[in-house]
Amino acid sequence: MLVKTFSSSLFGINATTITIEVNLGIGVNFYLVGLPDSAVKESQQRIRAAFQNNGLKFPGREITVNMAPADIRKEGSVFDLPIAIGILAVSEQLPVDNLCEFQLIGELSLDGKIQPTKGILPMALQAKKEGFKGIIIPKENAAEASVVEGIEVYGVSTLDEVIVFFKDSSSLSPTIPDQTKNFKQLSTFFDVDFKDVKGQMQVKRAFEIAASGGHNIILIGPPGAGKSMLAKRLSTILPPMNLDEALETTKIHSVAGKVKNEFGLVTQRPFRKPHHTISENGLVGGGSYPQPGEISLAHNGVLFLDELPEYKRSVLEVMRQPLEDRTVTIARARFSVEYPAGFMLVAAMNPCPCGYYNHPDKECVCGPGVVQRYLNKISGPLMDRIDLHVEVTPVSYDELATTIPAEGSESIRKRVEKAREVQEIRYHKNEGVYCNAQMIRSDFEKHCAIDESAKLLVKNAMVKMGLSARAYDRILKVARTIADLDASVDIKTNHVAEAIQYRSLDKGNWGAFK
Repeated sequence: MLVKTFSSSLFGINATTITIEVNLGIGVNFYLVGLPDSAVKESQQRIRAAFQNNGLKFPGREITVNMAPADIRKEGSVFDLPIAIGILAVSEQLPVDNLCEFQLIGELSLDGKIQPTKGILPMALQAKKEGFKGIIIPKENAAEASVVEGIEVYGVSTLDEVIVFFKDSSSLSPTIPDQTKNFKQLSTFFDVDFKDVKGQMQVKRAFEIAASGGHNIILIGPPGAGKSMLAKRLSTILPPMNLDEALETTKIHSVAGKVKNEFGLVTQRPFRKPHHTISENGLVGGGSYPQPGEISLAHNGVLFLDELPEYKRSVLEVMRQPLEDRTVTIARARFSVEYPAGFMLVAAMNPCPCGYYNHPDKECVCGPGVVQRYLNKISGPLMDRIDLHVEVTPVSYDELATTIPAEGSESIRKRVEKAREVQEIRYHKNEGVYCNAQMIRSDFEKHCAIDESAKLLVKNAMVKMGLSARAYDRILKVARTIADLDASVDIKTNHVAEAIQYRSLDKGNWGAFK
C-alpha cells in the first residue's frame, strides 16, 4: 500500500514542495531515501518513540519512505510530522481521504509534542501558490504563517491533535489574525526618537537627506559626540514598510529563525548592528547550508557598522558588490543561493585611534602616520559607495542644557515620506528602483540635469578633491534628493553645493582613502 503526504523544504528564501511517499512492504526494515541529511534520517527514532508514548502502533513491517524530488537535499527535522502521518495512514490507523489537501510541517518530540521551526512564511507562500487548501504547522508558528491570505493555517501542539483533525476536520479552527490593524499599529511605534538628540542640526539634516533618498552615510567624529545615538534613530524617520515589503523582510527573518513576535510579521524596518568581530560569512551569509547574513537581515532597513576601522578589511570588502547590486549570491559546488540585500549602510568611526584628531578642544596623541594608517583600513572603493560623509563635532554644554525641545522623528518622517512619494512617481516604470540611491546611470540625463554654474561647481570639486566617477554620480544623486526635499523639479546650484559638502572624507585634509 502507498500513501502520499506533503511537506516543504527551504532553498534560500524560497520553499519547494516535497512529496513524502510511504510504502508498506514485506519485511521489517525501515528505508528513508531521497537525499535526507542526518537530522531527517534520525526521524525514525523520534517517530517510533512518539508512537509508543501516545499509544500508537508502529508497523512491524518493511517501511519505505521516499522524499521527492529525490535530487534535492532535504535538511532539518520539519519532516517528522508528514512522515509520521504517512506511516499512520499507510498502516490504516488514519483515513487518507484529505491528506493531499494539506502540507504538514513540524518536528516531533519523543512525547508527541510538535516543536516550532524556522522558515514557515516562505513555506506557507509556496503552499498557497501550489493550491493547497491548508497547512498544518506548530502552534508557535501559526501567527507567522497566517499573514498569508488565501490558505487555511492550523496551529497544532501535539501529534494527537493532527490525528483527531484528519478524523474530524471541525476539531481545529484556522488562525485568522487582523493583520491590517496590527500592522498599522506596530509599523510606526519606536522606543527611540530624534527629539532625544540635542544639537547636531547639520548631522540631523544629513540623516534626513539619507532617509529621503535611501543613501548610505558615514559619521566620523570623537567619542561621545552622539554618532551611535543618531544612527539608532535613522529607522524612526524612514517611511513605514508597506505590506509587500514586510512580507519580503519577514521571509528572510523566518528562514533565519528570527521571527519571535506574536504577530508573526516584521512590521518595522530592520536595524542590524553586528559586532566588529563578525566574519565574512556572518556578514554576507554562508555555511554548508547557506543562511542569510546580516546584510540580508537588514534588507529594507538599516545596517549599522560602529567603529568601522575595527572590522577586518576582508569583511568590509565583501560588501562592495552587495552595495551596488542589492543582492548577494552564495555559491557552493552543486548550487548557489541568492539573498536580497537592499539595505541602507550607516557607518560610524573615530578619526584616529585615540579619537581626538581634528578635535576643537582636545589634542590628538597619535604619532606621525598613525592617523593615515588608521583611516586607510577602509578602502577607497568602499568609501566611494557611501554617499554622505559627515563630520560629527562634540555637542556644547549650552546645547545639552537647553530646555527647548528638539524636532521629533514624526515631523522629520513626514518630510521624508513626501520626498519618497515624488521618487515613487518618478521611478514607477523602473522595476526595482524606488528611491534616488537606486537610480541607474541611464536615467541621469533625465533626472539629474544641472545648469552650467552647477557643472562648473562639480568640476572644480572633482579637481580639487580628487573625486572618482562614482563619487560624481553620488553627488548628483544626493543633489537630486535635496531638490526633492525642497519640492524643486530642477536641481539648483545650492543643491549641488550642499551635496558636495557631504564628501568631506574625500578632502585632502584627511589624507586617506586614496
